[in-house]
Amino acid sequence: MFKLIARLYSSTSRFTLRPYQEHCVDACLDALAAGASRIGVSLPTGSGKTTVFISLLSRLPPPTSSPAARRSLIVVNSVELARQSAEQVAFLFPSWSVEIEQGGKYHATGDADVTVATYQTLLNPKRLAKFDPCHLKAIIVDEAHHAAAPSYRRLLSHFDANIQNPDPTFRPPTLPHKIPVVGFSATFSRHDGLALGSVFERIVYHRDFLQMIKEEWLCDVRFTSVRANLNLKNVTIDSRSGEFNPSSLAQVVNSKSINELVVKTWIDRAATRKSTLVFCVNIPHVVALTQTFRIHGIDARYVYAKTPRAERQALIASFKAGQFPVLINCSILTEGTDIPNIDCVVVARPTRSRNVFAQMIGRGMRLSPSTGKQDCRIIDFVDSTSRVAGVVSVPTLFGLSPGEIDIDDDTTESLERRAAETIASSDADNVPQPTTVTYTEYEDPFSLVGDSSGAPHIAILSKYAWVACGSDIYVLELMGKGHIRVEPTENMEGTIFHAHFTPAVFDRDLARSLKVSPFLRSRHILSAETLSDTIRGCDTYVANRIARGPALIAG
Repeated sequence: MFKLIARLYSSTSRFTLRPYQEHCVDACLDALAAGASRIGVSLPTGSGKTTVFISLLSRLPPPTSSPAARRSLIVVNSVELARQSAEQVAFLFPSWSVEIEQGGKYHATGDADVTVATYQTLLNPKRLAKFDPCHLKAIIVDEAHHAAAPSYRRLLSHFDANIQNPDPTFRPPTLPHKIPVVGFSATFSRHDGLALGSVFERIVYHRDFLQMIKEEWLCDVRFTSVRANLNLKNVTIDSRSGEFNPSSLAQVVNSKSINELVVKTWIDRAATRKSTLVFCVNIPHVVALTQTFRIHGIDARYVYAKTPRAERQALIASFKAGQFPVLINCSILTEGTDIPNIDCVVVARPTRSRNVFAQMIGRGMRLSPSTGKQDCRIIDFVDSTSRVAGVVSVPTLFGLSPGEIDIDDDTTESLERRAAETIASSDADNVPQPTTVTYTEYEDPFSLVGDSSGAPHIAILSKYAWVACGSDIYVLELMGKGHIRVEPTENMEGTIFHAHFTPAVFDRDLARSLKVSPFLRSRHILSAETLSDTIRGCDTYVANRIARGPALIAG
């Protein structure tokens, strides 16, 4: 019934949603109809998030208990996003009134059908007071992976008593009706470990960039990873965010030799590209790398946070028009950048954040048939020396080891295939068939318990210190490198044992201090019909791929 009312309420628009966008809107409406009021949507860069949430607003009727609640508030984190969203609202629904609330230039009345506001401005109590909850039917949070931050919770708690304000003296208002809070992000996780569950009840729709590329909603991508002589071992890490400290990272990355490598790689692999976006560490790195490009006769220009607004707008407009080939930046173009003609992205700054990495490479994945764009070249630089844990790069994005694989002109399909082949190459097929069987009898059944963690039969199968967890589940701790878990499943043909390796990203102390999981996503190693074959296959995998020496051996 709710969805029917929503469709009846929807205004006549001048656009047709793509199938996945329609499914996303339906998923949101279904969740809200089921009683949820704080939901998240995960869509990759270039998928049309703005179009989706504007369409959602058009289908949301006022609550039955508050028929006068017809206004919507869109919360963004930059003036660029505010202008882009407001322009899109006006384009898609010309009959709606739309205003911007931001800084000293934009002052909304609070009475428009849709107001787009920056969260920084709304932290001012007088600016926030313009938006009476009695008249709001929904709040959209763009780039919602920021929403767990205290600043966002300080704002959103005024519209939902279930969102805890960081100020212990804050008293939530009594609201006349539930106001849906819907968050949209390309990367719905936080590297600093703050729980998004403090704002959103659940993610109701997710689609990743690999799916979008396969379905041709995003452009094809060609990957090149360059092994650079970077030594990130001594780069300091921000204990709050878990990221590299920019000044410390710049001391390693912003060198003459590395900048030369970046430019020469671009000349060799991307010189024919029309529009390249480069990401640097800080302003000195931006300036130095721009100068290196220019020394080689390449028209490179740069933009950063303190570039005057008029100059920045003119520079980006010229870049969109294809008037120069290389635009270099630090931080400013990571989020909310709509430049479809970008056909090459150079990641010249290592990161420990999957979110940041995905945002950077996502800048080049939009379709742009009008400019003749066929695909996007992604170039990143991986540490070939210290191999510091936790660094996100193209290889790690596909579950590959940066030090063990060469990536040049690879597509998403070829990298997925290589990842599968890498895992398959170390599975149980490499385990030799047994030639003899030895039986060992024990008069004292308790003599083995201490040595084999309650699984005496495992001690016979393996030299490693497997731990039995009950129900035929076994775990092998890999001395800080992760763990392997073996567990059975039942099918029509009987029992099958499956083994998964979960790599560790951080050491436990660092993960605890950052309040994040120390582990990456689990990888399937092998499946076998017997426990003995499974354990021996895992032992082979450990010996060949993970551990060398006696550290994991029981005894």
